Amino acid sequence: MTDRLAVRKTYKLYLGGAFPRSESGRTYEVTDAKGHFLANAAWASRKDARDAVVAARGAFPKWSGATAYNRGQVLYRVAEVMEGRAAQFAEEVAAGEGLSSARARAAVDAAIDRWVWYAGWTDKLAAVLGSSNPVAGPYFGFSLPEPTGVVAVLAPQRSSLLGLVSVLGPVLAGGNTAVVVTSRERPLPAVTLGEVLATSDVPGGVVNLLTGDSAEIGPWLAEHADVDGIDLAGTSGALAMELERSAAGTVKRVLRAPADEPDWTGDPGLGRMTPFLETKSVWYPMGV
Repeated sequence: MTDRLAVRKTYKLYLGGAFPRSESGRTYEVTDAKGHFLANAAWASRKDARDAVVAARGAFPKWSGATAYNRGQVLYRVAEVMEGRAAQFAEEVAAGEGLSSARARAAVDAAIDRWVWYAGWTDKLAAVLGSSNPVAGPYFGFSLPEPTGVVAVLAPQRSSLLGLVSVLGPVLAGGNTAVVVTSRERPLPAVTLGEVLATSDVPGGVVNLLTGDSAEIGPWLAEHADVDGIDLAGTSGALAMELERSAAGTVKRVLRAPADEPDWTGDPGLGRMTPFLETKSVWYPMGV
């Protein structure tokens, strides 16, 4: 019996609910923590980034217009589908991050739990962040949180799944749509997450995943006039400062990069949701 040749995979991008190749035709090798070949991944180009923004903008009205309860149900469904593929996620996390099987599975379980946590917050944000304001006149005054729009997310580089969920979940929970640049060296959990999103109830275009180099793709997203906010979690140092300056040119909301990549296992809190929410104040006549 002859030895069977392995099928070497070449993973594609996830844009607008579909899996296209990079328009540039470029790919790069993904290796495990010991340098062994795992797969090929698409290397996203500037055109791919523009296509991702177009898809995210097109999906924004439907996603932001859905009820908060409905968004929560959709995000909970993502957790359910992830649970069914937990073994695959754990294998990819273990290979990419050099973790033991037990630690990788713990990271996957934490990522699934974090989806559930953000799903639960979708219909509570208005109650916690909104307010009834005193008004000098026969009116009711209310302030309510609303999504910012299209948010570019530069995902953490080391925490390939839990870190990714920790920065993507809050963007979606608030009603925004996302363009995500994944970890360059450890993209496979993000690619599998794209397959989960495609087979769950998340509308196409709400999440768009670009594999490649955030140092190359990030400046294009920071300068793009149709991107409303940017999370710099996966950058540091001079690159983060450059992106922040570029984002100022189109008055984007910016969530600054941490001094060092944090331990994503901690309590996520509300700190990653509020930067991409805006406050709408409404006056309503009282009585007749």
